[in-house]
Amino acid sequence: MSDTRETYKGSRRKLVLAFDVGTTYSGISYTILDPGHAPEIKGVTRFPAHEQISGASKIPTVIYYDKEGKVCAVGAEAMREGIFEQAEDEGWIKSEWFKLHIRPRTDTTRQVASQIPPLPLGKGVVTVMADFLTYLFKCASIFIQDTHANGRDLWESVQGEIDYVLSHPNGWEGFQQSQMREAIVLAGLIPDTTRGHARVSFVTEGEASLHFSIENGLPSSALEKEEGICIVDAGGGTVDMSAYSRYSGGNGEPSTFQEVAPPQCHFHGSVFVSIHARVFLDDYLAESDFVEDLDHIVRCFDKTTKVRFSNDKQPQYIKFGSTRDNDATRNIRFGQLKLDGQDVARFFDGSVKCIVNATKEQMRLAHKPISYVVMVGGFAANDWLFSKVEEGLKSEGISVIRPENHVNKAVSDGAISFYLDHHVTTRVAKFTYGQFRTAFYNPADLDHVKRKSKTYVCASGETLVPDFFAVILSKNTQVQEGKEFRQGFGLRSEKRSDINRITSTVWAHRGSNPTPKWKDDESGMYTKLCIVEMDLSHIPLAPRPKTNGAPGTFYYLGYDLILFFSSVEMRAQIAWEENGVEKRSPAKIVYDPDITAD
Repeated sequence: MSDTRETYKGSRRKLVLAFDVGTTYSGISYTILDPGHAPEIKGVTRFPAHEQISGASKIPTVIYYDKEGKVCAVGAEAMREGIFEQAEDEGWIKSEWFKLHIRPRTDTTRQVASQIPPLPLGKGVVTVMADFLTYLFKCASIFIQDTHANGRDLWESVQGEIDYVLSHPNGWEGFQQSQMREAIVLAGLIPDTTRGHARVSFVTEGEASLHFSIENGLPSSALEKEEGICIVDAGGGTVDMSAYSRYSGGNGEPSTFQEVAPPQCHFHGSVFVSIHARVFLDDYLAESDFVEDLDHIVRCFDKTTKVRFSNDKQPQYIKFGSTRDNDATRNIRFGQLKLDGQDVARFFDGSVKCIVNATKEQMRLAHKPISYVVMVGGFAANDWLFSKVEEGLKSEGISVIRPENHVNKAVSDGAISFYLDHHVTTRVAKFTYGQFRTAFYNPADLDHVKRKSKTYVCASGETLVPDFFAVILSKNTQVQEGKEFRQGFGLRSEKRSDINRITSTVWAHRGSNPTPKWKDDESGMYTKLCIVEMDLSHIPLAPRPKTNGAPGTFYYLGYDLILFFSSVEMRAQIAWEENGVEKRSPAKIVYDPDITAD
């Protein structure tokens, strides 16, 4: 792809850093935009204490804090020889899997809360994320300065205006993005200004993985025949599912990719294999001396047994101790615990079933037939997972493949490609977006009659029925970039000041019905996404006489809420009419943890 990229047209050199903060491992990719040169994607492949971990491109997502909350060790440094003993002696607190604390609070994620380690006392997830981003930035700075010719001069020329790309699971929404942006501000990487915020782009892990796959092994037949491709990003915490199809632009336009099914995000990454292993081993080693070594045994399982597992017909071993560690009743001999291969296979069952069933769901909903499944991510490198997914989809006629090169760098490399190449121009709505509004009471409408007890008379003298769901965008709709979705609303008040500044909540309906109508029909399916703040004080209004002969006047403002869903981040505008001419103004989107919970 670097051969076909256009040369950078900017007037000055620029650096773009992509941070893939994973649940278990994290990576950094970057590109240097030099005027007159075609950009290339590069990766940070050297980190402090890197020799202690396997793989040349990622580091563990781990931080140790001391009792005062100061950072003591991060990444590969937190896995070096003797660190566990030092941490125990000095009372350090380990923070891992912290990314999962940013997850949306929906019914499907509630079960995760009890399965992940708590955050260090007194630390919020934004603070922990900021500490980790600070470390990644430092690693990128050192690597670029050490490995590039005139590296120090190069770094000094770009460090003031670095653009950042942050990847996140498909299931994360606006509030999670706002937390990541807050973390990168807290880390001191961008100023907390509109211009500073504009230097951060977000990309879903699914879309980043597609960009990576285009460069690293996407089947040529998928490109030629424009067949559907399901990208499975199997990582440490989540399994992200996305489906795309190539679209040939005619009339000399370049081909792009369309998302053809709603993206999915499932909490069945590799850490949940470890969770199942821990539950099994806790029971298996109960009442033995070795149950006290459970944490260490699970760590050893993670590093070797889990990674290498490929055959349930063969016994599996966890090497955790010395030749003096023996217990025949627990199949422990010379510091090695022997497990039945079928028991280990069961640790993977939830992840295998999740991927197979989610792929079938993608096939059912997709706007085009899906012919390929491309598996990327660190967990996808496991041969057992790959073979069982392949077996589970064989009857569907699906070809399951893995790109050959650095499958665990898919997201960070793909995030840079997303920034440079922008292959995806059409996305699919994950759920139905809308707002609750009122409707004029109609005695001939049975839905209205059913809710007559809720009606009220508004400032204009008209009778209204509340809690009607006005759909702005229906689930599974393909959204072309630049397309806007709008819904009209009317405000009525006896006082002009009541409608100077208003807030309006955008809701998501997460059920299968693409056209829900009333809040009380499926109340458990609606979740709040964000609040849109609008300043309407500048719009000229004149008092109107009330209807139905009622005395007095009222003010009325009709406006349209316009939402843009075509990029990874949602944007909002309001539109109104003045003297027959439509006018527009940006609207501010506010995310709050209290309104993103069910």
